[in-house]
Amino acid sequence: MSRRRVCVVGSGTSYLSGISYYTYFLSRALAADSDVSVILMRKLVPKALYPGGARVGGAFTKVSTAEFAPTFDGVDWTLLPSLPRAVGFLRRRRPQVLLLQWWSVSSLPAYLRFVGAARRIGAGVIVELHEDVDTAEARLPLVGRLATRWLRLILDRCDAYVVHSDWDRQRFHDRYQLDDARIHVIPHGPFDLVDVPAATPDSAPAAEGTITILFFGTIRPYKGLEDLVDAFDGLPRDAGATWRLVVVGETWEGWTLPFEKIAASPHRSDIEVVNRYVSDEEASTFFAAADLVALPYLRSSASGPLHLTMTAGLPVVVTRVGGLESAAGAYSGAVFVNPAEPDDLRRGILEASRLTGRRYEDPYSWDTIAERYEAVFAGLALQPRTRRRGIAEVRGDR
Repeated sequence: MSRRRVCVVGSGTSYLSGISYYTYFLSRALAADSDVSVILMRKLVPKALYPGGARVGGAFTKVSTAEFAPTFDGVDWTLLPSLPRAVGFLRRRRPQVLLLQWWSVSSLPAYLRFVGAARRIGAGVIVELHEDVDTAEARLPLVGRLATRWLRLILDRCDAYVVHSDWDRQRFHDRYQLDDARIHVIPHGPFDLVDVPAATPDSAPAAEGTITILFFGTIRPYKGLEDLVDAFDGLPRDAGATWRLVVVGETWEGWTLPFEKIAASPHRSDIEVVNRYVSDEEASTFFAAADLVALPYLRSSASGPLHLTMTAGLPVVVTRVGGLESAAGAYSGAVFVNPAEPDDLRRGILEASRLTGRRYEDPYSWDTIAERYEAVFAGLALQPRTRRRGIAEVRGDR
């Protein structure tokens, strides 16, 4: 029996982000049973406009889809000559399924072109919706409105949609009037980038020593780091335990409030700040040194740092927002707290401190996720290519 041909389109490692890792791990998982090819979005916007422009192209990771799949790396924001070459690559590979990783407005023009090319060769099209419009992009003049309109054009031409949680399923269904039968919930997979040595069976919680809390990921308004600083300041220092906060992440959107709070903290000497993007090897070091992770997000559909934490097996304090409660609901090391409430976050940290010293099992595996994707692929041939109830058949680009 011939293997299904699947082309995955997603973020490359030049403008490295969580979607870059997700594209890599998903493609690798699918390649076990499918003939996978990969098209990478390389330079998303002019380097000067990218929040992490100073580190673009740096050697932060060794992951590469070229290790296991034919890869076109990649498409630039200028589109010429990279986009025609990418379309040529797509036509030569002749996939039966085109799988788009949607996360950024900057990819819209290329994605529309890929969808048109896929339709012409008879491929089914799936879009995996990690987000609708990024919060920073939505604030740019006209960008939010155009993104919504152009994303609708892509959705109108797709056979199926993948989201990571029931929360996202309902949100996209309501906002874009998607056919519910075509929306598939497939959880975010583990990021196998970090490892923490397994605790011994008789390990005890770290409550009698120094407890290190790790915040990891980009520092942006919706990440809630300022609430974590307030919660950290309010932790008890008279019960035999000392506390340490390690903040590792790159600032985006000029968000300085957390650093202002850190500078004013009465416990400033107990806070370490690494305000930059770190390599995979450095990330492993920070997770290995942490007792627990705190993710005080104010909103989020999914979180790469959450999946890094579950891969590492560490306790995590996470807010009940978006798809995060669903993502960590089956993880026995999770403690849930309310967003934007430093007192509740402090309570969650104290509760999580009693979970330290042990390693918890990640409830997700890429094998299971690949199986669920295979079921979606198999179902494409059984569905007529319509999107909204009562809307005429979509015939692709004309």
